This record gives sequence, structure tokens and C-alpha cells, in this order.
Amino acid sequence: QVQLVESGGGLVQPGGSLRLSCAASGLTVEHYAIAWFRQAPGKEREGSICISGTDSSTHSVDSVKGRFTISRDNAKNTVYLQMNSLKPEDTAVYYCAADQVAGRLCTIATFGYWGQGTQVTVSQ
Repeated sequence: QVQLVESGGGLVQPGGSLRLSCAASGLTVEHYAIAWFRQAPGKEREGSICISGTDSSTHSVDSVKGRFTISRDNAKNTVYLQMNSLKPEDTAVYYCAADQVAGRLCTIATFGYWGQGTQVTVSQ
């Protein structure tokens, strides 16, 4: 059974940083595309950044480029989201998700495994 558990959310001031963690069990993150999605109040869930299950290539949307970084620690079977220069519009519940098939680029992944989410609030 695949489980993804996010942690690290909280309240941060604009311009600050946070690192989210996604601890996985039931699959090996090294071999699966993993993505971070987010859902702001009143908005649809959107993908922000992902890392492929093939060559560790990453892909991010324009709104987070240069500010968010995704990485993984294979020994800990954990994926991280480093968020810098945070803005109030980054406020959302952040979810990690894993592809249902191993060894694919994240741009063609089907994210069928989801964590429970962690709240990130960017405010003075």
C-alpha cells in the first residue's frame, strides 16, 4: 500500500522560506515521478513542480520558477520542496503525489497516489 506523508508547512512572512517533506512508503521515490501540487482557497488544485522517475529531470510552472526547488533523498525515501522568496499568493494546501507507473517523465505521469496535504500560509 502506497502512503505519502507531507510535513513542514506553517506560517511564514513574505520573502521567507519553507521546506516541505514528503515521506513515502510502498514505493521507491527514486524510480517514480513525484510532484507537488497546491490548492489555494476557492481555486482548483494546480501542479507546481515535479521530478521525473527516469533521469531526475524537473519541471516547474512559471509562477514558481527560480523560487521552488524539488529534490529527493533516496536513502530516506523522501522528496523535498524548498520554497524561497515566498509570496502571499503561494498560500495553499500543498500535496505531494506519485505516478502510478515507475520510470516515467513527470510531464507524462499519472499521479494516482496522494498525501493528505500540509498548509502553507504566507502572511505578515
